Amino acid sequence: MKYRASVKISLKPGLSDPEGETSAASLRDLGYKVSEVSTGKVYYIHLEANSMEEARGKVDEMCRRLLANPVKDDYRVQVEKME
Repeated sequence: MKYRASVKISLKPGLSDPEGETSAASLRDLGYKVSEVSTGKVYYIHLEANSMEEARGKVDEMCRRLLANPVKDDYRVQVEKME
């Protein structure tokens, strides 16, 4: 079966986010009332697996082995079956 996963990676709370801070300052300079901006990444992964649980397990393994740095990153995985 084919599955589509989305992986959202963000910095752990309390870590410095220079890109987000710069974006927030620039938005305020443009007149927007922004208190905070944080950055992150989203990966969309199409994969084959025998079940939803297997697909989720594979994507979790991908995150732990490559996509997310456990020292600085948190990640959330969503998996859906493709038709």
